[in-house]
Amino acid sequence: MSFYINRRQFIKSATAASLFTAYGAYGHHLMFPSQKIKVGLIGTGWYGKSDLLRLIQVTSVEVVALCDVDKKMLNEASKLITQRNKQSKPPHLFTDYRTMLSSEEMDIVLIGTPDHWHALNTIEALKAGCNVYVQKPTGVDVMEGEAMIKAAEKYNKVIQVGLQRRSTPHLIDAKKNVIDTGLLGKIGHVDMCCYYHMRSNGTRNQKPIPDFFDYDMWCGPAPKLDYTGLPHRQWWRARMEYSNGVIGDMCVHMFDAVRWMLGLGWPKSVQSKGGIYIDKGGYANTSDSQTAIFEYNDFNCVWNHRTWGTPTDPEYPWALFIHGEKGVLKASVKKYEFISTDGKNHIKKDVVYEREKFPEDLTEKDIELHTAPATRGHMLDFLSAIDQGSKPIASIQEGHISSASCIIANISMELGKPLQYDPNSYSFVNDDEANQYLARNYRQDWKHPHPKDFI
Repeated sequence: MSFYINRRQFIKSATAASLFTAYGAYGHHLMFPSQKIKVGLIGTGWYGKSDLLRLIQVTSVEVVALCDVDKKMLNEASKLITQRNKQSKPPHLFTDYRTMLSSEEMDIVLIGTPDHWHALNTIEALKAGCNVYVQKPTGVDVMEGEAMIKAAEKYNKVIQVGLQRRSTPHLIDAKKNVIDTGLLGKIGHVDMCCYYHMRSNGTRNQKPIPDFFDYDMWCGPAPKLDYTGLPHRQWWRARMEYSNGVIGDMCVHMFDAVRWMLGLGWPKSVQSKGGIYIDKGGYANTSDSQTAIFEYNDFNCVWNHRTWGTPTDPEYPWALFIHGEKGVLKASVKKYEFISTDGKNHIKKDVVYEREKFPEDLTEKDIELHTAPATRGHMLDFLSAIDQGSKPIASIQEGHISSASCIIANISMELGKPLQYDPNSYSFVNDDEANQYLARNYRQDWKHPHPKDFI
């Protein structure tokens, strides 16, 4: 489907005009489709719904299908989306994404499932002729991301990865007015961190599986652990079987923002140390403390997370710090500051909220108000890439580098050595042991994708 941009109609639209002002550079890409875009969502939990609601705010959409293995969550999402999108009929509901994709014609599919499902959901949607917006990280292992790149190329579709720091208004400003103008001078070091107490732990005992929840399908290609209650929100992220822990959840955002701001590709090498040092016992098997070094030619990007204690800088508990000879750029999802080395220049900008432009944000359950403008911008960029046949700002190629680098950090922590990944050969350099970790074992009849499948 080609999205027709009617410039005159666009300028007359109050909503479009407000978005034009809000997004500046994105304004000329705003979509004004001649017919509603048909959209489906796989994974109707917190962030799946949030992404879909942001898309609804920036273009004309018909939500034709929703899919989730939790029927309660699925039905709740259907009521919410039908109401918010003012649809005359609710979307069709599915519990198996394969059935949804074979039954419905859709232009776009959004994917908000847990990490262990991202690759299979995405590839099947591409095969069905859909463009895809998939949450980060791209998958749970390196080879999944490589396969997603090749699948997008084979089926000639657009993938936007949910790394919306690239579309965050105040961070766009920081890149333009601090990085690109050279205020930092020569850059010599980057720090990144997250000190949120976000690692779900505690005791979880085996329970009977409720009849509204298909636990076997929720596990899918991943190991099927004993059922200990609904895994939604942070609980599944506490297990390495379904995620890559805090580094796969939070580092990927900050590392991707650094790569975007500084124009960085693959790191030369990745090494990481960490483990469970404080919050021992309980359900979680992800690290509560971890340091990773992403090495580049002229400097290192260093990540630290602790899910205990206090932040090193209380004003920047989840952030990046780019250190140059002339100053430092501190940036988070809430603000940025440039402070020159001599103390004479101090630039500061806060997050954009857009409460007045989108008052419905204020009544939306669990919304991240500070992230909503970034996601709207990210959706507009996604639509523009579809319309123009170009790569979006967080393309699958870029999203894979950021995601895989964080996954490689976990492999390095597991093996206790630095690793060099060669994307051309899909292998670690001279390291057969590490190569065994590039693709996780899939369960039962699920087949692990490989980039060679799409040649």
